[in-house]
Order: sequence, then C-alpha cells, then structure tokens
Amino acid sequence: MTAARRLKIGLSACFSYADPGRPFFSGKTLQYVEQSIAHWLMSSGAMVVMVPCPTGSTQRGDVTHAHYAQWLDGLVLHGGADVWPGSYGESPLEEKWSGDRLRDEYDKALVAAFEAAGKPVFGVCRGLQLLNVAFGGTLYQDIETQLPDSFLHRDAATYELNFHSVNIVQGSRLSVLYPGVERVRVNSIHHQGIKDLSPEFEAEAYSVTDGIVEAIRRKDPCKSYIAALQWHPEFHKPGADTIDDGAVLEDFLAAVAAASNTK
Repeated sequence: MTAARRLKIGLSACFSYADPGRPFFSGKTLQYVEQSIAHWLMSSGAMVVMVPCPTGSTQRGDVTHAHYAQWLDGLVLHGGADVWPGSYGESPLEEKWSGDRLRDEYDKALVAAFEAAGKPVFGVCRGLQLLNVAFGGTLYQDIETQLPDSFLHRDAATYELNFHSVNIVQGSRLSVLYPGVERVRVNSIHHQGIKDLSPEFEAEAYSVTDGIVEAIRRKDPCKSYIAALQWHPEFHKPGADTIDDGAVLEDFLAAVAAASNTK
C-alpha cells in the first residue's frame, strides 16, 4: 500500500478516569488505545488514528464526531469496560457490572457519525457488544451468573490464553472468508455477551459449548458495512492453532477501500 493510498482507520478510545493514587494524572481523564489492536490494523499498511472524545461546551473548538467520520475512512471499536446495562433497559445486577456509560455514549455517537458518512465499522469484544446494543439488542451482564453451565469465557489467570471452539455459520460471509472451515479455536476474554441479537445483524459464529454469539454482521448489504467479533483477533500469534484473522482484516479493509473510492 503506497503512502498516497494508505487508508486512515479511526480507533475508538478507552477511558481511564481520575485516580487519586496516580499522582502524575491526579484529577485527569486519560484517553488511550491498546497497542496490540493498533499494530494489528497497521500490519495491513493502514494508518491508525485514535479518535478522542470531542471537546465539550466549556472548551475551545468545534470538532465533532462527524468531522472525524468525514476525514477517516473507517472505524474500529475495541475492547475495554463493560457496557452500561441502562443502555439496553436493565439495571446492574451488581455494582461492578455498571459499565462505562460515558464511553457507551461516545461509542454510539461515533457509530452514528460513521454510519451517516457511509464508512465501514468493525467491532472487537466490547465493540461487538456495543454495536449490538446500539442497534436494539441486549447483553448478558455476566455470562457465568446468568448461564451457570456456560464455558468460562473470561479467566483472569490465563487472560488471552483462555481458548475455546466456535462454529462458523455455513453460508455466512465469515464462512466465505474461511472456505471449508466449520469449527475454529479462538481466545476468550469477556464475561458479558449477546443475549438478544439486534434485528439489524445476523450471527456468523457461535460458541460450541454454550451457544454464545461470537461474530455478527449487518444483514442488509445495501447499508454500510458493520461486522464484529467477540474474540480478539489482534492477540493471534503466527503459527498458533487459533484462527488466523488476516482474512477478517482484509475483508474489513476491502470494504473501507471500496467505500473510500465512492466518496
């Protein structure tokens, strides 16, 4: 990919709030991206830009989500804090599952802006959950609590080395990207997951042991591209026996390039 043709991919920010125990940033909110997903996107030759939360009414400047959506070619929503249950009409079953309401609002506004601009959106882990909620779906606040016979989808001791198998829905776009492949091994680093799938999406993969949705894609091909994975493709190690997510990245970036050429 030549410099003149490099795609510009916006990466949503994670929020870290004021912490009295962090003296260098006392009273400050940090916005940041996790290195692995930035490097995963950059491995394709794309440029990656973190999209900070736009300035508020008390700050100088007039930059909005829409400005970023017009300037950038596509958007990736990555992992992080839980989604606030109020986003899908529920109260937290436990205080620790209250999520990050401010980040939810920021992410949903980003999605709306990129969709309005006709730019592709891809979600990873929390990104999948946020997209499902943004389009009317719901989540399990804690899979282990609400589905006690389920696989342990998040193991703090092993983190990204926690693996399980998923079945790819045959006939889906994901199955086209992996022809002849029906079952793959993926990492699992989440305790929340899709309960009611948004009518906007179709499921493209399910967890073998408990049926949790592991991949989604927008149904209507006439609308802008939206797809997401519950696992973390950026954590795949070359030569490992987990799915090589290069095909997924290429599919997203092909959609980004196609949309960019129509503008």
